[in-house]
Amino acid sequence: MAYKIIVDSCTDLTDSMKKDKHIYSVPLSLQVDDKTIVDDETFNQKEFLRIVAASPNSPKSSCPSPEAYMKLYGGEEDIYVVTLSANLSGSYNSAVLGRKLYLEENPHKNIEIFNSCSASVGQTLITKKIQEYVEAGKEFQDVVQSVKAFREKLSTKFVLENLDTLRKSGRLTGIKAILTSVLNIKPVMAGTADGNICKLDQARGIQKALLLLATLIEQDAVQPEDRTLAISHCNNYNRALFVRDEILKRVPFKDCFIVDTAGVSTMYAGDGGVIVCY
Repeated sequence: MAYKIIVDSCTDLTDSMKKDKHIYSVPLSLQVDDKTIVDDETFNQKEFLRIVAASPNSPKSSCPSPEAYMKLYGGEEDIYVVTLSANLSGSYNSAVLGRKLYLEENPHKNIEIFNSCSASVGQTLITKKIQEYVEAGKEFQDVVQSVKAFREKLSTKFVLENLDTLRKSGRLTGIKAILTSVLNIKPVMAGTADGNICKLDQARGIQKALLLLATLIEQDAVQPEDRTLAISHCNNYNRALFVRDEILKRVPFKDCFIVDTAGVSTMYAGDGGVIVCY
């Protein structure tokens, strides 16, 4: 069956997914002072981190326009769209508005837009699951219902070196990011069911926080032998390997992959941040 999967650029894709002819990425834009960086294949993570570190201001992101999505809705394929949590970005709403406008002229087109209620590798796992179901021969509506059920069972957790960007952007309502920085306390954060962010626990220092992350996953992972562990890291592959090994010591996940953060995830995770989803 002909299909197209459209993701926004907060989806941290594997190398094979970047080459997949069925997967298309719609870029967000990143703003640091007077510099605008497009989060596409030209994104340079190390240069972006350098620019952010040199600026006294917090970086910002801009979601894609409805027109950017509409351009990819054409053709004969069934369309599946995966976006960053609607509670964290306007990307989902842009995709929905783009669909509304497109369907006015093409009312019989199959277009489903999934609010990931997550980010980064949470979006990656949803994208992989869509492709798995389509390639298995499921019909459009069956794919939609199956992916929604899969999304409800996903869990996203992360540990960051600092929370400044999340705090300044208003994504950390009620969480005291300043105290954590002063005392070298590293919170273990999680995505909520509705796609917001909450604090699960905390530890003194990054290493203890990563071990705590692994322990929390051990406590709540359900049927891991049927699930994939996805890890995204910002400029610290060795840290991602450490997290992978510590989790797999405790939890027998069926599969695991590690990716580097693209632009939007890099902006929010910051240098050294680690995100996991399963």
